[in-house]
Amino acid sequence: MPKIISFDMDGTLVDPEFTDWVWLYGIPKLYAHKTGLSFDEAKALVVGEYQKVGEGAIEWYDIKYWFRLFQFDETWKTLMGRYADKISAFQDAPLILGRLKGKYPLVLTSNAGREFIEIEMDVTGMGKYFDRIFSATSDFKVVKKTTQFYQQICEILEAEPGEIVHVGDHYEFDYLVPQSLGIQAFYLDRSGKKNGNSILSDLRELEKKLDELGLLKSTGEED
Repeated sequence: MPKIISFDMDGTLVDPEFTDWVWLYGIPKLYAHKTGLSFDEAKALVVGEYQKVGEGAIEWYDIKYWFRLFQFDETWKTLMGRYADKISAFQDAPLILGRLKGKYPLVLTSNAGREFIEIEMDVTGMGKYFDRIFSATSDFKVVKKTTQFYQQICEILEAEPGEIVHVGDHYEFDYLVPQSLGIQAFYLDRSGKKNGNSILSDLRELEKKLDELGLLKSTGEED
């Protein structure tokens, strides 16, 4: 029986539109203004720099790193605030969190930096559902694709891997890696193209999947 349920954030609970606006519009726009390049030229150059780093590196997720690299006059807080209206939760996210809150401790485990987690949880109001919030890149200086991150989470929560359920939309980071450690992982494929016992197309399917596997705890049930 699982003791704790863990959720990824971007693409799982929160629509990634906000992060796209920050990384693919806001930063290129600042760079265009700084250099006098057209937006398209600036975007191509900025994205090229992202690709040199790659999503396997901590810097990929660190907005402070990119502001230092490009030497912008504007602050990253100002930029993120400018696009805060783009933040939105997936409709199924607060519904499943509300249903599970009374049954399990819930934790958020994200690759995103604390800067993104804080504003997205604040705007969506979903921070209230979580007992603990972890940023792989800000808190542990690792990218979540490593088993090291999940091992540290287990140690902090004083739980064995088999006592944790994790749900996320990245097939490697959120499914293969935690599964290899013994965590019961569910891959969220919102496209609905994949199917299987550990595949979700909607977060509201999680309760049914847990029930089918004999893992669903009723409200008030003891560990």
